Amino acid sequence: MGSVTASTTAQPTLRVAAFCGSLRKDSWHRGLIRAAEELCEESIPGLRIDHVDISGLPMVNPDLETDGGEGFPPAVEALRERVRAADCFLFASPEYNYSVTASLKNALDWASRGKRNCWADRAAAIVCAGGDFGGARASLHLRQIGVFLDLHFINKPELHIRAFAEPPKFDEEGNLIDAVTRERLKKVLLSLQALALRLQHNKDD
Repeated sequence: MGSVTASTTAQPTLRVAAFCGSLRKDSWHRGLIRAAEELCEESIPGLRIDHVDISGLPMVNPDLETDGGEGFPPAVEALRERVRAADCFLFASPEYNYSVTASLKNALDWASRGKRNCWADRAAAIVCAGGDFGGARASLHLRQIGVFLDLHFINKPELHIRAFAEPPKFDEEGNLIDAVTRERLKKVLLSLQALALRLQHNKDD
């Protein structure tokens, strides 16, 4: 019997569209996305992070839509294309007033408008950093939004980082420097990868 070739056993590369809910340059949440990129390159074969910048999106306004609600401004069209091209999603979500940021909600809304909800039926994960609750309330609200968007969030492990607790989790430029938190982030990414692969397998059956 011939040996199984590498091409038949290689794990597919999943494209993870990553969204930072903070627009601040040195945001912890941008740092979490950078750390996720590094982890995938170092030790998670088959997973590739694609950071999607949402800072240039106009605020949702149906008056900006054309073609009966199926045409969108160029920045929105570009966003929707990258969402459609992704295999799964990573949301790095700060907590503002017990909820997600306006910038993240704006991106979620734009990519769900029209006849095609671009988010639907794919795996997603949330990572948060904040005060005593580590952004957990924003995470819960994002999960509620995901119900309508037909997103499939991983349930475990969760990553709600108490950023002000010792030892320091981030440096002054927002880079993740805590080894324990880095390992927790890796476990989130592995769980996201497993769920995304399972959903793809179910579609193929």
